[in-house]
Amino acid sequence: MNYQRSSQLFHEAQQFIPGGVNSPVRAFKAVGGNPIYVKQAQGAYLYDEDGNKYIDYINSWGPMILGHAYPSVINAIVEKAKLGTSFGTPTEMETEIAKLAISMVPNIDKIRFVSSGTEACMSAIRLARGYTKKEKIIKFSGCYHGHSDSFLIAAGSGASTFGVPNSPGVTQGTAKDTLLANYNDIDNVKQLFLENKGEIAAIIIEPVAGNMGCVPPKDNFLQELKTICIQNEALLIFDEVMTGFRLARGGAQELYNVDADIVCFGKVIGGGLPVGAFAARNEIMNYLSPIGPVYQAGTLSGNPLAMAAGYATLKQLNDNPNIFESINNKTAYLHKGIDRVLQKSGIDFTINRVGSMISVHFDKAPVVDFNTAKNGDNDTFKKFFHGLLQEGIYIAPSAYETWFITEALTYQDLDYTISAIEKVSKTL
Repeated sequence: MNYQRSSQLFHEAQQFIPGGVNSPVRAFKAVGGNPIYVKQAQGAYLYDEDGNKYIDYINSWGPMILGHAYPSVINAIVEKAKLGTSFGTPTEMETEIAKLAISMVPNIDKIRFVSSGTEACMSAIRLARGYTKKEKIIKFSGCYHGHSDSFLIAAGSGASTFGVPNSPGVTQGTAKDTLLANYNDIDNVKQLFLENKGEIAAIIIEPVAGNMGCVPPKDNFLQELKTICIQNEALLIFDEVMTGFRLARGGAQELYNVDADIVCFGKVIGGGLPVGAFAARNEIMNYLSPIGPVYQAGTLSGNPLAMAAGYATLKQLNDNPNIFESINNKTAYLHKGIDRVLQKSGIDFTINRVGSMISVHFDKAPVVDFNTAKNGDNDTFKKFFHGLLQEGIYIAPSAYETWFITEALTYQDLDYTISAIEKVSKTL
Protein backbone atom coordinates (compact mmCIF):
# COMPACT_ATOMS: atom_id res chain seq x y z
CA MET A 1 0.00 0.00 0.00
CA ASN A 2 1.04 3.59 -0.65
CA TYR A 3 1.11 5.89 2.40
CA GLN A 4 2.68 8.97 0.80
CA ARG A 5 -0.08 11.42 1.72
CA SER A 6 -0.33 10.11 5.30
CA SER A 7 3.44 10.46 5.70
CA GLN A 8 3.33 14.04 4.44
CA LEU A 9 0.52 14.91 6.82
CA PHE A 10 2.33 13.34 9.78
CA HIS A 11 5.51 15.26 8.99
CA GLU A 12 3.52 18.50 8.90
CA ALA A 13 1.59 17.69 12.09
CA GLN A 14 4.79 17.10 14.05
CA GLN A 15 5.69 20.76 13.55
CA PHE A 16 2.54 21.99 15.25
CA ILE A 17 1.23 19.17 17.51
CA PRO A 18 3.38 17.37 20.13
CA GLY A 19 4.50 14.17 18.47
CA GLY A 20 2.14 14.94 15.63
CA VAL A 21 -0.84 13.43 17.47
CA ASN A 22 -3.46 14.40 20.02
CA SER A 23 -3.36 11.01 21.78
CA PRO A 24 -0.03 9.16 22.11
CA VAL A 25 -0.95 5.66 20.90
CA ARG A 26 -1.90 7.10 17.50
CA ALA A 27 1.76 7.89 16.77
CA PHE A 28 2.61 4.21 16.06
CA LYS A 29 5.60 4.39 18.42
CA ALA A 30 4.77 0.95 19.82
CA VAL A 31 4.85 -0.65 16.36
CA GLY A 32 7.13 1.64 14.36
CA GLY A 33 6.42 3.54 11.19
CA ASN A 34 4.07 6.46 10.61
CA PRO A 35 0.35 6.56 11.39
CA ILE A 36 -2.25 6.43 8.67
CA TYR A 37 -4.46 9.50 8.29
CA VAL A 38 -8.11 8.54 7.94
CA LYS A 39 -10.24 10.65 5.62
CA GLN A 40 -13.60 8.96 6.11
CA ALA A 41 -15.29 5.84 7.42
CA GLN A 42 -18.43 3.91 6.57
CA GLY A 43 -19.82 0.79 8.20
CA ALA A 44 -16.92 -1.51 9.04
CA TYR A 45 -14.36 0.30 6.89
CA LEU A 46 -11.82 3.10 7.10
CA TYR A 47 -10.51 5.02 4.08
CA ASP A 48 -7.21 6.86 4.44
CA GLU A 49 -5.88 9.97 2.71
CA ASP A 50 -4.04 7.80 0.18
CA GLY A 51 -7.22 6.02 -0.85
CA ASN A 52 -6.48 2.76 0.98
CA LYS A 53 -9.39 0.82 2.48
CA TYR A 54 -9.19 -1.08 5.77
CA ILE A 55 -11.44 -3.38 7.74
CA ASP A 56 -11.56 -1.60 11.09
CA TYR A 57 -11.06 -3.49 14.36
CA ILE A 58 -10.55 -0.38 16.51
CA ASN A 59 -13.82 1.41 15.76
CA SER A 60 -12.71 4.66 17.37
CA TRP A 61 -11.50 2.56 20.34
CA GLY A 62 -14.96 1.15 20.98
CA PRO A 63 -17.80 3.62 20.37
CA MET A 64 -18.76 2.45 16.89
CA ILE A 65 -20.61 -0.65 18.00
CA LEU A 66 -23.16 -0.15 15.21
CA GLY A 67 -20.58 0.82 12.59
CA HIS A 68 -19.22 4.10 11.26
CA ALA A 69 -21.65 6.78 10.01
CA TYR A 70 -24.67 4.78 11.20
CA PRO A 71 -27.66 6.52 9.54
CA SER A 72 -29.87 7.18 12.58
CA VAL A 73 -26.89 8.47 14.58
CA ILE A 74 -25.71 10.79 11.81
CA ASN A 75 -29.25 12.06 11.25
CA ALA A 76 -29.64 12.80 14.97
CA ILE A 77 -26.38 14.81 14.97
CA VAL A 78 -27.26 16.75 11.82
CA GLU A 79 -30.77 17.65 12.96
CA LYS A 80 -29.56 18.70 16.39
CA ALA A 81 -26.72 20.80 14.90
CA LYS A 82 -29.25 22.78 12.89
CA LEU A 83 -30.66 24.04 16.19
CA GLY A 84 -27.27 25.08 17.60
CA THR A 85 -24.23 23.21 18.87
CA SER A 86 -23.97 24.29 22.51
CA PHE A 87 -26.02 26.40 24.91
CA GLY A 88 -24.56 26.00 28.39
CA THR A 89 -28.10 25.42 29.66
CA PRO A 90 -30.14 22.29 30.41
CA THR A 91 -31.80 20.59 27.43
CA GLU A 92 -34.57 18.03 27.22
CA MET A 93 -32.29 15.54 25.47
CA GLU A 94 -30.09 15.29 28.58
CA THR A 95 -33.04 13.96 30.55
CA GLU A 96 -34.12 11.64 27.75
CA ILE A 97 -30.74 9.92 27.46
CA ALA A 98 -30.44 9.81 31.25
CA LYS A 99 -33.78 8.01 31.53
CA LEU A 100 -32.82 5.58 28.77
CA ALA A 101 -29.39 4.78 30.22
CA ILE A 102 -30.81 4.25 33.71
CA SER A 103 -33.47 1.92 32.32
CA MET A 104 -30.81 -0.19 30.59
CA VAL A 105 -28.24 -0.44 33.40
CA PRO A 106 -28.95 -2.26 36.68
CA ASN A 107 -28.35 -0.65 40.06
CA ILE A 108 -28.21 3.03 39.10
CA ASP A 109 -30.72 5.76 39.98
CA LYS A 110 -29.03 8.90 38.67
CA ILE A 111 -26.39 9.69 36.07
CA ARG A 112 -24.29 12.75 35.31
CA PHE A 113 -22.81 13.40 31.88
CA VAL A 114 -19.32 14.80 31.33
CA SER A 115 -17.07 15.17 28.29
CA SER A 116 -14.70 12.17 28.46
CA GLY A 117 -14.04 8.85 30.14
CA THR A 118 -11.10 10.43 31.98
CA GLU A 119 -13.42 13.06 33.44
CA ALA A 120 -15.96 10.40 34.43
CA CYS A 121 -13.40 8.32 36.35
CA MET A 122 -11.80 11.38 37.93
CA SER A 123 -15.19 12.58 39.13
CA ALA A 124 -16.16 9.13 40.41
CA ILE A 125 -13.05 9.01 42.59
CA ARG A 126 -13.75 12.45 44.02
CA LEU A 127 -17.34 11.44 44.73
CA ALA A 128 -16.21 8.21 46.43
CA ARG A 129 -13.76 10.10 48.61
CA GLY A 130 -16.37 12.69 49.53
CA TYR A 131 -19.01 10.07 50.30
CA THR A 132 -16.76 7.81 52.41
CA LYS A 133 -14.63 10.60 53.90
CA LYS A 134 -11.52 8.54 53.14
CA GLU A 135 -8.62 9.38 50.84
CA LYS A 136 -6.90 6.28 49.47
CA ILE A 137 -7.95 4.27 46.44
CA ILE A 138 -6.92 0.92 45.00
CA LYS A 139 -6.33 0.57 41.28
CA PHE A 140 -4.91 -2.36 39.35
CA SER A 141 -1.67 -2.48 37.39
CA GLY A 142 -2.47 -2.41 33.69
CA CYS A 143 -5.92 -0.88 34.11
CA TYR A 144 -6.22 2.56 32.54
CA HIS A 145 -8.79 5.02 33.82
CA GLY A 146 -7.72 8.09 31.90
CA HIS A 147 -4.89 10.54 32.45
CA SER A 148 -5.99 12.10 35.74
CA ASP A 149 -3.07 12.29 38.20
CA SER A 150 -4.49 9.66 40.58
CA PHE A 151 -4.47 7.05 37.83
CA LEU A 152 -1.02 7.58 36.28
CA ILE A 153 0.64 5.43 38.89
CA ALA A 154 2.95 2.46 38.31
CA ALA A 155 3.42 -0.49 40.66
CA GLY A 156 6.11 -0.27 43.32
CA SER A 157 8.49 -2.98 44.51
CA GLY A 158 6.01 -5.03 46.44
CA ALA A 159 2.32 -5.60 46.92
CA SER A 160 2.00 -3.09 49.74
CA THR A 161 4.27 -0.40 48.34
CA PHE A 162 2.71 2.97 47.66
CA GLY A 163 2.38 3.84 44.01
CA VAL A 164 4.97 6.03 42.33
CA PRO A 165 4.22 8.41 39.48
CA ASN A 166 4.97 7.10 36.00
CA SER A 167 4.48 10.48 34.36
CA PRO A 168 6.34 13.68 35.20
CA GLY A 169 3.91 16.22 36.57
CA VAL A 170 2.21 13.74 38.91
CA THR A 171 3.17 14.63 42.47
CA GLN A 172 4.37 12.21 45.11
CA GLY A 173 1.58 13.55 47.33
CA THR A 174 -1.02 12.38 44.82
CA ALA A 175 0.73 9.07 44.27
CA LYS A 176 0.79 8.15 47.95
CA ASP A 177 -3.01 7.91 48.01
CA THR A 178 -3.12 5.40 45.15
CA LEU A 179 -2.45 1.77 46.09
CA LEU A 180 -1.53 -0.74 43.40
CA ALA A 181 -2.96 -4.24 43.21
CA ASN A 182 -2.51 -7.08 40.75
CA TYR A 183 -5.50 -7.78 38.52
CA ASN A 184 -7.21 -11.09 39.35
CA ASP A 185 -5.27 -11.39 42.65
CA ILE A 186 -7.82 -11.19 45.47
CA ASP A 187 -5.27 -11.96 48.20
CA ASN A 188 -3.25 -8.93 47.12
CA VAL A 189 -6.34 -6.74 47.52
CA LYS A 190 -7.11 -8.18 50.96
CA GLN A 191 -3.53 -7.42 52.06
CA LEU A 192 -3.83 -3.80 50.99
CA PHE A 193 -6.97 -3.39 53.08
CA LEU A 194 -5.24 -4.98 56.07
CA GLU A 195 -2.31 -2.58 55.78
CA ASN A 196 -4.50 0.49 55.27
CA LYS A 197 -7.38 -0.11 57.66
CA GLY A 198 -10.09 2.53 57.55
CA GLU A 199 -8.27 4.57 54.91
CA ILE A 200 -9.47 3.17 51.58
CA ALA A 201 -12.36 5.00 49.94
CA ALA A 202 -12.76 2.85 46.85
CA ILE A 203 -11.53 0.21 44.46
CA ILE A 204 -11.63 1.22 40.80
CA ILE A 205 -11.34 -1.47 38.15
CA GLU A 206 -12.01 -2.22 34.52
CA PRO A 207 -14.33 -5.22 35.06
CA VAL A 208 -12.91 -6.58 31.82
CA ALA A 209 -9.48 -5.09 31.27
CA GLY A 210 -8.93 -3.60 27.84
CA ASN A 211 -5.68 -1.72 28.29
CA MET A 212 -3.35 -4.72 28.64
CA GLY A 213 -5.11 -6.40 25.79
CA CYS A 214 -8.40 -8.02 26.63
CA VAL A 215 -8.09 -9.67 30.06
CA PRO A 216 -11.23 -11.13 31.65
CA PRO A 217 -11.79 -11.35 35.40
CA LYS A 218 -11.29 -14.77 36.96
CA ASP A 219 -14.27 -16.62 38.38
CA ASN A 220 -15.77 -14.72 41.33
CA PHE A 221 -13.02 -12.08 41.33
CA LEU A 222 -15.46 -9.21 40.89
CA GLN A 223 -17.89 -10.69 43.42
CA GLU A 224 -15.10 -10.98 45.95
CA LEU A 225 -14.09 -7.36 45.39
CA LYS A 226 -17.67 -6.34 46.16
CA THR A 227 -17.63 -8.37 49.38
CA ILE A 228 -14.34 -6.80 50.49
CA CYS A 229 -15.73 -3.32 49.84
CA ILE A 230 -18.84 -4.03 51.92
CA GLN A 231 -16.72 -5.39 54.77
CA ASN A 232 -14.48 -2.29 54.75
CA GLU A 233 -17.11 0.37 54.02
CA ALA A 234 -15.43 1.21 50.72
CA LEU A 235 -17.04 1.71 47.32
CA LEU A 236 -16.56 -0.46 44.24
CA ILE A 237 -16.19 1.58 41.06
CA PHE A 238 -16.57 -0.12 37.70
CA ASP A 239 -14.84 1.73 34.88
CA GLU A 240 -17.19 0.67 32.10
CA VAL A 241 -15.93 3.22 29.60
CA MET A 242 -15.14 0.27 27.32
CA THR A 243 -17.58 -2.40 28.52
CA GLY A 244 -20.67 -0.25 29.13
CA PHE A 245 -23.44 -0.87 26.58
CA ARG A 246 -21.05 -3.19 24.72
CA LEU A 247 -20.78 -6.46 26.62
CA ALA A 248 -24.49 -6.44 27.35
CA ARG A 249 -27.41 -4.03 27.49
CA GLY A 250 -26.48 -3.34 31.12
CA GLY A 251 -22.73 -3.75 30.65
CA ALA A 252 -20.44 -5.78 32.90
CA GLN A 253 -22.73 -5.41 35.90
CA GLU A 254 -25.36 -7.39 34.00
CA LEU A 255 -22.90 -9.83 32.44
CA TYR A 256 -21.25 -10.78 35.73
CA ASN A 257 -24.22 -10.12 38.03
CA VAL A 258 -22.21 -7.79 40.27
CA ASP A 259 -23.53 -4.48 41.58
CA ALA A 260 -20.89 -1.77 41.57
CA ASP A 261 -21.40 1.31 43.73
CA ILE A 262 -20.39 3.78 41.02
CA VAL A 263 -20.21 3.07 37.29
CA CYS A 264 -18.29 5.13 34.73
CA PHE A 265 -19.22 5.27 31.07
CA GLY A 266 -17.85 6.64 27.82
CA LYS A 267 -17.39 5.58 24.20
CA VAL A 268 -20.67 3.83 23.22
CA ILE A 269 -22.77 6.18 25.36
CA GLY A 270 -21.74 9.08 23.12
CA GLY A 271 -22.22 7.41 19.76
CA GLY A 272 -18.74 8.50 18.67
CA LEU A 273 -18.81 12.05 20.02
CA PRO A 274 -16.76 13.19 23.04
CA VAL A 275 -18.70 12.12 26.13
CA GLY A 276 -18.46 10.39 29.48
CA ALA A 277 -20.79 9.75 32.40
CA PHE A 278 -20.85 8.37 35.91
CA ALA A 279 -23.81 6.91 37.74
CA ALA A 280 -24.79 5.42 41.09
CA ARG A 281 -27.62 4.96 43.55
CA ASN A 282 -29.44 8.03 44.87
CA GLU A 283 -27.67 8.16 48.22
CA ILE A 284 -24.28 8.42 46.48
CA MET A 285 -25.23 10.67 43.56
CA ASN A 286 -27.02 13.08 45.88
CA TYR A 287 -23.60 13.96 47.33
CA LEU A 288 -22.92 15.86 44.09
CA SER A 289 -23.27 19.61 43.75
CA PRO A 290 -25.68 21.41 43.50
CA ILE A 291 -27.57 19.27 46.04
CA GLY A 292 -24.53 17.86 47.82
CA PRO A 293 -21.05 19.00 48.92
CA VAL A 294 -18.91 17.28 46.25
CA TYR A 295 -18.21 19.73 43.43
CA GLN A 296 -18.12 18.74 39.76
CA ALA A 297 -18.90 20.86 36.73
CA GLY A 298 -18.24 21.16 33.00
CA THR A 299 -19.08 23.82 30.42
CA LEU A 300 -19.73 21.29 27.65
CA SER A 301 -21.22 18.56 29.84
CA GLY A 302 -24.44 17.32 28.25
CA ASN A 303 -23.49 18.87 24.91
CA PRO A 304 -26.57 18.63 22.62
CA LEU A 305 -24.74 16.93 19.75
CA ALA A 306 -23.18 14.29 22.01
CA MET A 307 -26.50 13.67 23.77
CA ALA A 308 -28.28 13.26 20.43
CA ALA A 309 -25.66 10.82 19.11
CA GLY A 310 -25.63 8.88 22.35
CA TYR A 311 -29.40 8.66 22.57
CA ALA A 312 -29.68 7.42 18.97
CA THR A 313 -27.03 4.75 19.64
CA LEU A 314 -28.52 3.54 22.93
CA LYS A 315 -32.00 3.45 21.43
CA GLN A 316 -30.81 1.13 18.67
CA LEU A 317 -29.19 -1.17 21.22
CA ASN A 318 -32.19 -1.05 23.54
CA ASP A 319 -34.73 -1.68 20.78
CA ASN A 320 -32.63 -4.40 19.13
CA PRO A 321 -31.05 -6.49 21.92
CA ASN A 322 -30.20 -9.17 19.36
CA ILE A 323 -27.30 -6.91 18.34
CA PHE A 324 -25.35 -8.09 21.38
CA GLU A 325 -25.81 -11.74 20.43
CA SER A 326 -24.89 -10.96 16.84
CA ILE A 327 -21.62 -9.19 17.60
CA ASN A 328 -20.70 -11.79 20.20
CA ASN A 329 -21.23 -14.53 17.61
CA LYS A 330 -19.10 -12.67 15.10
CA THR A 331 -16.33 -12.26 17.65
CA ALA A 332 -16.48 -15.96 18.54
CA TYR A 333 -16.27 -16.82 14.84
CA LEU A 334 -13.21 -14.59 14.45
CA HIS A 335 -11.65 -16.12 17.58
CA LYS A 336 -12.12 -19.64 16.24
CA GLY A 337 -10.67 -18.71 12.85
CA ILE A 338 -7.60 -16.94 14.25
CA ASP A 339 -6.96 -19.82 16.62
CA ARG A 340 -7.13 -22.30 13.76
CA VAL A 341 -4.66 -20.50 11.47
CA LEU A 342 -2.20 -19.57 14.21
CA GLN A 343 -2.20 -23.13 15.54
CA LYS A 344 -0.97 -24.27 12.12
CA SER A 345 1.77 -21.65 12.10
CA GLY A 346 3.49 -22.97 15.22
CA ILE A 347 3.61 -19.47 16.76
CA ASP A 348 3.18 -19.12 20.52
CA PHE A 349 -0.04 -17.24 21.18
CA THR A 350 -3.02 -16.83 23.47
CA ILE A 351 -6.37 -15.33 22.52
CA ASN A 352 -8.53 -13.64 25.14
CA ARG A 353 -12.16 -12.77 24.42
CA VAL A 354 -15.16 -11.44 26.29
CA GLY A 355 -18.23 -10.65 24.22
CA SER A 356 -17.14 -8.34 21.40
CA MET A 357 -13.72 -7.58 22.89
CA ILE A 358 -10.81 -9.76 21.75
CA SER A 359 -7.02 -9.66 21.60
CA VAL A 360 -4.14 -11.82 20.43
CA HIS A 361 -1.18 -12.14 22.82
CA PHE A 362 2.01 -13.63 21.40
CA ASP A 363 2.80 -15.88 24.34
CA LYS A 364 1.54 -19.41 25.02
CA ALA A 365 0.95 -18.84 28.74
CA PRO A 366 -2.43 -17.58 29.96
CA VAL A 367 -2.71 -13.78 30.14
CA VAL A 368 -4.46 -12.93 33.40
CA ASP A 369 -2.86 -9.64 34.51
CA PHE A 370 -0.41 -6.96 33.44
CA ASN A 371 2.68 -9.00 34.28
CA THR A 372 1.61 -11.90 32.08
CA ALA A 373 0.50 -9.49 29.35
CA LYS A 374 4.01 -8.00 29.29
CA ASN A 375 5.46 -11.44 28.52
CA GLY A 376 4.12 -11.28 24.98
CA ASP A 377 6.58 -11.10 22.08
CA ASN A 378 6.32 -7.48 20.98
CA ASP A 379 8.60 -7.96 17.99
CA THR A 380 6.19 -10.56 16.65
CA PHE A 381 3.28 -8.22 17.33
CA LYS A 382 4.93 -5.42 15.35
CA LYS A 383 5.34 -7.71 12.32
CA PHE A 384 1.79 -8.92 12.80
CA PHE A 385 0.42 -5.38 12.91
CA HIS A 386 2.24 -4.14 9.81
CA GLY A 387 1.53 -7.35 7.93
CA LEU A 388 -2.19 -6.93 8.53
CA LEU A 389 -2.04 -3.24 7.66
CA GLN A 390 -0.63 -4.19 4.25
CA GLU A 391 -3.55 -6.58 3.83
CA GLY A 392 -6.08 -3.85 4.60
CA ILE A 393 -6.75 -4.83 8.22
CA TYR A 394 -6.51 -2.12 10.88
CA ILE A 395 -5.98 -3.34 14.44
CA ALA A 396 -4.82 -1.36 17.46
CA PRO A 397 -1.18 -0.19 17.03
CA SER A 398 -0.26 -1.59 20.44
CA ALA A 399 -0.02 -5.08 21.91
CA TYR A 400 -1.74 -3.73 25.04
CA GLU A 401 -5.06 -2.75 23.48
CA THR A 402 -8.16 -4.81 22.86
CA TRP A 403 -9.88 -5.07 19.49
CA PHE A 404 -13.51 -3.92 19.28
CA ILE A 405 -15.94 -5.71 17.00
CA THR A 406 -18.75 -3.83 15.29
CA GLU A 407 -22.12 -5.06 14.12
CA ALA A 408 -21.31 -3.66 10.67
CA LEU A 409 -18.72 -6.40 10.06
CA THR A 410 -19.91 -9.13 7.72
CA TYR A 411 -18.85 -12.77 7.82
CA GLN A 412 -17.14 -12.10 4.50
CA ASP A 413 -15.06 -9.45 6.28
CA LEU A 414 -14.24 -11.94 9.03
CA ASP A 415 -13.25 -14.64 6.53
CA TYR A 416 -11.01 -12.18 4.72
CA THR A 417 -9.41 -11.21 8.04
CA ILE A 418 -8.77 -14.83 9.00
CA SER A 419 -7.20 -15.50 5.57
CA ALA A 420 -5.03 -12.39 5.94
CA ILE A 421 -3.86 -13.54 9.37
CA GLU A 422 -3.00 -16.93 7.92
CA LYS A 423 -0.94 -15.24 5.19
CA VAL A 424 0.82 -12.90 7.64
CA SER A 425 1.51 -15.72 10.12
CA LYS A 426 3.82 -17.35 7.57
CA THR A 427 6.09 -14.30 7.73
CA LEU A 428 6.35 -14.05 11.52
